[in-house]
Amino acid sequence: MANLSVKIGSLNLANPVLTASGTFGYGEEFSPFIDLDRLGGYIVKGTTLNPREGNPYPRMVETPAGMLNAVGLQNKGVDYFAENIYPAIRHHKSALIVNVSGATVDDYVETARRLAPLDDVAAIEVNISCPNVKEGGMAFGTTTAGAAEVTKAIRAAWPRTLIVKLSPNVTSIADIAKAVEAEGADSVSLINTLMGMAIDVERRRPCLSTVTGGLSGPAVRPVAVRMVWQVAKAVNIPVIGLGGIMDGRDALEFILAGATAIQVGTANFVDPSVTMKIIDYMEDYCSRHGVDDINSLVGAINR
Repeated sequence: MANLSVKIGSLNLANPVLTASGTFGYGEEFSPFIDLDRLGGYIVKGTTLNPREGNPYPRMVETPAGMLNAVGLQNKGVDYFAENIYPAIRHHKSALIVNVSGATVDDYVETARRLAPLDDVAAIEVNISCPNVKEGGMAFGTTTAGAAEVTKAIRAAWPRTLIVKLSPNVTSIADIAKAVEAEGADSVSLINTLMGMAIDVERRRPCLSTVTGGLSGPAVRPVAVRMVWQVAKAVNIPVIGLGGIMDGRDALEFILAGATAIQVGTANFVDPSVTMKIIDYMEDYCSRHGVDDINSLVGAINR
């Protein structure tokens, strides 16, 4: 059987399959459907310094080949996570990664500091790219200066693997990636959702309470693959690819474009067991193609 293990910073993953923040709860919700210990890792829902109520309903709507969401990072805050969630999920073999967001640089830094004593949090994924909150989030991810500032500050506070999640809603995502690499990011993950909008024509009103939201699902995959390919050529740190991955073939497309690992998001809502099927596909693909190590496929498109 081929070696599926990959390395992200100092993080050793049993395989390249991760789950995307905001689509997988805290992991335990999926335990009736999958073996959580078989994942490379799982990224828990966005965590902020203080509790957030999220946006008013409606905040999700189905679209052709995807969905729009404007949940707004609803969570009970980092202290609640540390005291109530972490003890229940820390025992899994797969890497526990916490997605971190904030309205200010100080928010990000303090959240990272409070997570640092939790030894079984293997990495944090810094969300500088959320398109459905009114402050913070994407504001940091849309300029090289803003992305560099928050990355530098968090790097000083966080001792383990640091992943920065990038926004596709920018002019040059490669420049943003290079900026966070220069300030100490161990990896970048991309893409977060694309800005979108849907209108109820009968009521002549936006379908979301926030008017706009983040588009995910198969509709965004070609854009995501292109951006992963561009970023992988621009940086020397590992790239984690996501955006519309629905099956194993989609996942391999990202790896061939240059991603060392991938995240599965919207597909979890369609098929809660999809991550297991993707791992199975990777094993079968390597067997069929005589691949001994999946790392040899990273960026290995023939041109």
